[in-house]
This record gives sequence, structure tokens and C-alpha cells, in this order.
Amino acid sequence: MYLPKAFEEHKPERLRDFIRSYPLGTLVAATTNGLEANHIPLLIADTAGAGATLHGHIARANPLWRDASPNAHALVIFHGPDGFISPSWYPSKRENARVVPTWNYAVVHAHGLLRFIDDSAWVRAHVEALTHEHEANRDTPWAVTDAPAEFVDKMVTAVVGLEISITRWYGKWKVSQNRSAADRVGVIEGLEGEASASSVAMAALIKQTLTEE
Repeated sequence: MYLPKAFEEHKPERLRDFIRSYPLGTLVAATTNGLEANHIPLLIADTAGAGATLHGHIARANPLWRDASPNAHALVIFHGPDGFISPSWYPSKRENARVVPTWNYAVVHAHGLLRFIDDSAWVRAHVEALTHEHEANRDTPWAVTDAPAEFVDKMVTAVVGLEISITRWYGKWKVSQNRSAADRVGVIEGLEGEASASSVAMAALIKQTLTEE
């Protein structure tokens, strides 16, 4: 990924938080049929130091777990908010008109070694952890144990677990850092005026750049 200095992000704690906020990863791996991409919700497990491990699962019918090489190198891409940035939002437009549109976005790329885990106990524990992660804040959270035991057992056997030990990860926060503070304030106001979930989330990321300077 092209990564200009102004947009790079390497802080492990920020990368972890981003993955927890946007857990649907695009898993890209080399297989006997060439590159394959799958979209998988993933859990991040902290490990010693700056490292981390991703846990997920795929359908047993998905050929990925048979076609990928053992400990294959894989890339997972996590997508955050993105959106079109209009030059009409820049106060500097009124000064010299030397402005153009752009597209802001935030992503994390995680490279690592992929292995598959065909173990019902591991898969069951993972599914329970994944469910808890996304149900915990609901008024009436659903739990795996709410379903009949024989039904859960059948569902568990229909999937295969996967684990990616991250060897290298980094983020790209293209959030108007290359614009003046006044222009960024203008972009924030424009995005908040659009009032979509993605535009409001992008506005929040740009606000962070103003507080971190």
C-alpha cells in the first residue's frame, strides 16, 4: 500500500482499537487457484509485546481451508469510514481556487501466517467469544447457549476455525492531515452536515488530528 508519511499509523493500541471497531476483514490469501478474497468477522487477541493474533471461522464448504498452503502468508484489510471530500468545504478555495476534490479513508492492513483449526472445541469457544463481543452491549443479549445444544453442535461442525499470527501491521489514516487547520475545520463541518454514519465517523477522525498537533 502506498503510505505517505503524513498518513501512516503504527501505534499498536490504535490499530487494535480500529480492528475492534471495524471487525469485518477482507482476507486475501494465495491458494492453488490463485489469490482468493473472503470477507470474515475477526476477533483480535492480544499477545506479548506489540504483536496480536486474529481469530475467525469460515464455512466448511468454503474451499479456502483446503486450497491454501499450510501457514500461508495472508493479508487482512480492515475498512473504516470513507467519503468524498469536496473542495468547496475549504476556506482556502476563496483565496486562490487551487483546490481539488479527494477521497478520505481509514484502513488497517495486517500481514501474517494463516492456519486453519478443524477442532470443534476451539470453534465453539471462538463462536461464543465472537457472539459475546457483539451482543454484550445489547439490552437483551443473545448467547450461543440460548439455542438447542444439538443444533449448536451441528452448526459448529459446519465451520472451520482460522488463526492469523500477525507479523506486520500498519494503518493509513488519510484524513485531511495535509490541509491547514482552517481547511480541516471546513471539512468537518461539511461532513457533519451530510450526517451519514460514515461522514460523521470521518469528521471525528479529522477532529483527532486537530487535537494531536
